[in-house]
Amino acid sequence: MTTIFLQDGPERAKITVLLAHGAGAPMDSASMNASAQALAAQGLRVVRFEFDYMAARRTGGRKPPPRADKVMPEYIAAIDALNAKGPLIIGGKSMGGRVASMISDDLYAKGRIAGLLCLGYPFHPMGKPEQVRTQHLAHLKTPALIVQGTRDPFGTREEVAGYKLATSIEILWLEDGDHDLRPRKSVSGFSAADHLKTMAETAAAWAARIAG
Repeated sequence: MTTIFLQDGPERAKITVLLAHGAGAPMDSASMNASAQALAAQGLRVVRFEFDYMAARRTGGRKPPPRADKVMPEYIAAIDALNAKGPLIIGGKSMGGRVASMISDDLYAKGRIAGLLCLGYPFHPMGKPEQVRTQHLAHLKTPALIVQGTRDPFGTREEVAGYKLATSIEILWLEDGDHDLRPRKSVSGFSAADHLKTMAETAAAWAARIAG
């Protein structure tokens, strides 16, 4: 399949962020749209793409998501097709961020990427906290920013505190945020827009720092 990209933000931005979607929703889901637009508002060039199984759903197919390692070559192909000029940060929402994290160290060692941005990392399957997906994160060399809601069912603040994570990983915790980073305003005092703005401002400052 030919990679189709969605782009937000200035074409000539210094830093490009390439984002993949989560397991169950496409690259133009409400959550992906909101995140991309918030990052673009901070001056980043944000590019999105879909894995083949998700793109096939647009023509009537209903393929289940494959294992994360099976789509790693597709992510690398998207990087090749994008051929970004200047610093590139890869990442994504949930599974998209996980896949990016699994290929990041090799790309970072080769100077092809500057960092990794994960929005709602799936530290474990929902309801299965014993099945952690953190082995490679313990030794990650790539500068990484994980943005996580404190009540994310794929990894709460309390759960993640017990994991061994590399010092290259920074985590931005958003109070009462769910897997889409959305808080309950009546509980936290924050709106979804508040958290998106915090995410984007923090990510932009972090990206500028690691990209040099």
